[in-house]
Amino acid sequence: MPANDPHTIQLRELQIRIANDDETAFTQLYLHFGKKLTQFALSLVRSKEVAEELVEDVFVKLWSNRHQAASIENIRVYLYVAVKNRSLNALSQKAHDLISAPFDFLDTAVHEFAADPYELMITAEMMQRMHQAVDTLPPRCKMIFKLIREDGLRYKEVAEILNISVNTIDAQMAIAVRKICTVLHIDKPEKSFGQQVGTPRGKNLKKN
Repeated sequence: MPANDPHTIQLRELQIRIANDDETAFTQLYLHFGKKLTQFALSLVRSKEVAEELVEDVFVKLWSNRHQAASIENIRVYLYVAVKNRSLNALSQKAHDLISAPFDFLDTAVHEFAADPYELMITAEMMQRMHQAVDTLPPRCKMIFKLIREDGLRYKEVAEILNISVNTIDAQMAIAVRKICTVLHIDKPEKSFGQQVGTPRGKNLKKN
């Protein structure tokens, strides 16, 4: 996100406070990212208990090195990459090889969407159909869609976390949007596959 984005500024302020031994700021950061990171880890290790432990380990390490917290350029990417790396280390070498290559065996559960369904004017039935459509996406496509639509990450951030190109992110989002639009009988966006599905004003998801 841009450096002057209000959310980015708020995170930077938390980082500075954490670097100055502010436990309240650290707790706020954990509450903001903890659940999302646990879901991300769960999609990799397939164990809720292990996922929770991995996320806790990441935050313990962050607190141990808190005096360097202010120097982290992008705290979102830092946390997701740290969780991904710990998740890979927790798996067997065989599973590690599978994950490092195609990501295609992953099963990411999409529990909720970041946008308010009332704001999007989506009925309960349409919301259910949307969940069903997302659930049928290829695993890597589903993971990318979740990170962008549910966790609110940007294309560039997801590309960095998963170590793939922004063009790949764009292509996977195109698949997701096309699938969901087909299920919901919505005309597919012509100019940008990153368009938020069902948004009345047609706002696009930013890629950087």
